[in-house]
Amino acid sequence: MVDHARANRLAKRISQIVAHALEHQVKDPRLAMVTITATKVTGDLHDATVFYTVLGDSVDAEPDSQGVAAALASANGVLRSIVGKRTGVRFTPTLTFVPDAVPAGAKHFDELLARARDADAEVARLAAGAEPAGDPDPYKPPREDPED
Repeated sequence: MVDHARANRLAKRISQIVAHALEHQVKDPRLAMVTITATKVTGDLHDATVFYTVLGDSVDAEPDSQGVAAALASANGVLRSIVGKRTGVRFTPTLTFVPDAVPAGAKHFDELLARARDADAEVARLAAGAEPAGDPDPYKPPREDPED
């Protein structure tokens, strides 16, 4: 029987434990700018997928995603044993680290909004000095009866 509430509680706890362990216990410098964004645990509590993002050192610097993935893969056993000790579940879930796609999607969405904003500004610039192609008032006034 699947208990989704328990899986969600365990996922939140795993996120907290892994984030704390990456900050305080794992001493790999490649993991200094890693942020744990979410964790999903299967219904049988045997597998956990941990989503992470990597922040760059500066605004223009591209983060070392491959180095971070290698560092997380090498620290996987240590992190799993820490999770097992701190959660107290009978079977410690296997940890799979997946880069989070939300920041890339948000960046793409921001680029699309900027392009739409530029296109709207161009249309407003072209419409500023434009005149209607037909009559200034295309609607005909109501007909008046000569009998009135």
